[in-house]
Amino acid sequence: MAENENEAAASADAAPQFAVQRTYIKDFSFETPMGVKVFTQAFQPKVKMDVNTRGNQVGDGAHEIVLTITITAQVEEETAYLIELQQAGIFAISGFPAEQLQHVLGAVCPNFLFPYAREAIDSIAVKGGFPPLSLAPIDFDAIFRQSQATAADAGQSIN
Repeated sequence: MAENENEAAASADAAPQFAVQRTYIKDFSFETPMGVKVFTQAFQPKVKMDVNTRGNQVGDGAHEIVLTITITAQVEEETAYLIELQQAGIFAISGFPAEQLQHVLGAVCPNFLFPYAREAIDSIAVKGGFPPLSLAPIDFDAIFRQSQATAADAGQSIN
């Protein structure tokens, strides 16, 4: 019977595990290059969003994932405001096959971090004197699939 318990414990250890250990803001920047001028004219900005993710292993089975979102709001050709946020998380991840692990790191973790980033960006925009900024959801699964396809194409073209 002890052998069955050991086998059960070993199979539980091998089962994929995912846990969020911590979420935090790694870096946050807000700028209003136009200064007070932005508040003295009609405000109908063109808003551009850039998104990037990166990760590194910080311990045995622990990964830091950083979701960077840069928002640039322009009025005519001048920058009304610029927000850059690095929303990070530490995730305990183990037992996943390599291909699935890449998906978890590249899509699942950023999906988890995005609501925190969206709230922080909206809050700082409002505190900066601007209208609320509700970011649309991002399909990190599609972005991950696209980056995998691009990497595969680049690998084939090198050969």
